[in-house]
Amino acid sequence: MAWKSRTRSLQVFDTELSADTVEWCPVSSNHDILACGTYQLQKGTGEDDASTSRTGRLYLFEFQQEGSMSPPLSKLQEMDTAAVLDLKWCHVPLSGKAVLGMAAATGDLHLYTLSDSQEGPRSLHSLCNLEVGVDRLALSLDWSTGRMNSSSDVQVVCSDSAGCITVLSVAEGSLTTLSQWKAHDFEAWISAFSYWDLQLVYSGGDDCKLKGWDLRVDPSRPTFRSEKHSMGVCSIHSNPHREHIVATGSYDEHVLLWDGRNMQRPLSDSAVGGGVWRLKWHPTHQHLLLAACMHNDFHILNCQQALEGSGEACPVAASYILHNSLAYGADWSQLSLEKPVPCSPTAAEPKESFTESGGHLRIQYESPTASFDASLEDDAGRYIPEGIAVASTPQTAAPALDPKGEASSLSCLLASCSFYDHMLHVWRWDWTPEEAQQESQQC
Repeated sequence: MAWKSRTRSLQVFDTELSADTVEWCPVSSNHDILACGTYQLQKGTGEDDASTSRTGRLYLFEFQQEGSMSPPLSKLQEMDTAAVLDLKWCHVPLSGKAVLGMAAATGDLHLYTLSDSQEGPRSLHSLCNLEVGVDRLALSLDWSTGRMNSSSDVQVVCSDSAGCITVLSVAEGSLTTLSQWKAHDFEAWISAFSYWDLQLVYSGGDDCKLKGWDLRVDPSRPTFRSEKHSMGVCSIHSNPHREHIVATGSYDEHVLLWDGRNMQRPLSDSAVGGGVWRLKWHPTHQHLLLAACMHNDFHILNCQQALEGSGEACPVAASYILHNSLAYGADWSQLSLEKPVPCSPTAAEPKESFTESGGHLRIQYESPTASFDASLEDDAGRYIPEGIAVASTPQTAAPALDPKGEASSLSCLLASCSFYDHMLHVWRWDWTPEEAQQESQQC
């Protein structure tokens, strides 16, 4: 069976400050909630031109599928904060509330609770914060709840610009430091739990090293040290569906898949054409991996064959290329997309012979309201000027089989953000059998 892949932009929002992290809420009653963090370096205005400060802003949005004529994303809240380096929701509610963690440029880890919809429009409220160290930036965080496991004994791991890793417990509305150690010679860009063994923590640094740490023994001595990445390691994500599987990304523009039982040699090595700032496994499909690739946009990798031991690079199942700046933040939503993609009008015949997709200009977003719909793309997500016809996209490999042994179409909601143009995009990806695609075009 032939399959077609399509990305489609739903809405764009100007965050005003540089956007670097975006996270959909994984708690079941709040799958429609999206958080976005920004980071801005402010130059001093005094006699000391070298003086700088870092400021940020935290946005909260709600996604609504009703009403095709209105933008689906509505802003619920914005608050000025310290510059935001990373955001992560706890995967399970704590004391009945969804909780958002924020790594800040002040060296603090902040926790916010999300109010219930019964209390009016949902909003974030400060729960607690803790400074992980002086004269440093908190760079990343991860929760121990990646497999949606019980909310008892919840922990957070945080990395910072001093090269340190900090493990903290979350209990009774407060953060407590359990351990901290020097892990890397330079910035520790990323830290992450193994979701299958919560005593195992991974870290990656600007020293080009990927390391593992066993929290049951002296954490200052790594269980392994890998230098397979040739530049700084800046993204790590444990697969919540497949035990032992870990994905890592680096400034070297490669995504490596690992079996945690053998960290000497990766399962696969995929070149993605840009530094890999963030990696996110799909929340329900074990073989789909979302990558934010800095200078080379956002890509969805199909890791199915690599996970089966092929040793081959993971092919790109879809790409989203409508950002005009560094691709930093990206995340999958668990919200179900019930409505099909509207039928697109038939493309007009080109008045000129300008049909090479490489010549298409990227869309420039300008709007007095800072948010609006945009859906001027072909089936691969490329922007198409009006009056230009392009060939259909090549067929892609089929998704994994469902439990009944049958392949079905897949529709996903995603969000991404880019840095210097301070833009947040909400978009969808549809992976459908060619027969279904042909039927939809006849509507």
